[in-house]
Amino acid sequence: MTKQSPTNQKQELAACPPAIFLTGPTASGKSSVALAIARHLPVEIVSVDSAQVYRHMDIGTAKPRAGSTAMVPHHLIDLIEPDQRYSAARFLHDALAAMRDITARGNIPLLAGGTMLYFKTLLDGLSPLPSANGALRTRLETEAKKKGWPALHAELRQLDPASAARIKPTDGQRIQRALEVCHLTGEPMSRILKEPIPIHLPYNVTRIALVPGNRAVLHQRIATRFDKMLRLGLIDEVRAIRDKFCLDAQSPSMRCVGYRQVLMYLDGKIDAATMDAMVLAATRQLAKRQLTWLRSMKQTREFDCLADDVSEQVCKYLINAGLRKPNES
Repeated sequence: MTKQSPTNQKQELAACPPAIFLTGPTASGKSSVALAIARHLPVEIVSVDSAQVYRHMDIGTAKPRAGSTAMVPHHLIDLIEPDQRYSAARFLHDALAAMRDITARGNIPLLAGGTMLYFKTLLDGLSPLPSANGALRTRLETEAKKKGWPALHAELRQLDPASAARIKPTDGQRIQRALEVCHLTGEPMSRILKEPIPIHLPYNVTRIALVPGNRAVLHQRIATRFDKMLRLGLIDEVRAIRDKFCLDAQSPSMRCVGYRQVLMYLDGKIDAATMDAMVLAATRQLAKRQLTWLRSMKQTREFDCLADDVSEQVCKYLINAGLRKPNES
């Protein structure tokens, strides 16, 4: 196959319809910037958030309110129940379908969120991991009940040291998946993840990242936002979900930051002060991981999310980059 020259690649990309990727750590103000963009450009928002796919989980995921969804269409929100699973593979399928529909309506897909694995899947493709195997998962879960997840983590350390090094001995879901892949393929999951199947993303993507100029101020934002979530009724929200669905701390939905800690509080395992401290620590760690990923993301224009006029800066940048309302030259 003849390799395209950089000039031909740029010409082909320019002919593709536009899309906007808006990323940033938690509490960086992605939602407000996305709504500001919607006031200037014909966009529809595609959520890139592994927590907002769950129904009933509204407060703790900072899900957009009715006023926001009435102003601009939002996609990939409220897709499944809290006792169901959602994967990167399904996100890839759902996101591409939503982007095609948005483009067909003459609008611009604006993908906004902080689940970096989902952005990576869109940009780099999906690793050829095997589908879940129900019988094998049941066997691993039964074994974990007898021996404990740390014992299975020790087994993983023998089969896939690289995966074991990044997975905590108590992280049952990830230990189970890594062992499942090892048993089904005969190869370490860490090796398979290094060889993603590339996809052709038929869009001319403008990438924007909201990053904090002062990490301490972002941490204060995180604390303020969690206080607001508590006032809005986060504990009652988690209680209602727990009462309706059969969930525990290892359930995928309850692994979302905030939900696991509140569930532990409701189960009497920790007190309120410990819950607060654990949520803030976990959220700061999440923000740190997101920022680490953003540093590796190429061709991205960064904006200080703490700037008072960050929304105006982003909108001006997009318009100067050639994105326009319909019928504008």
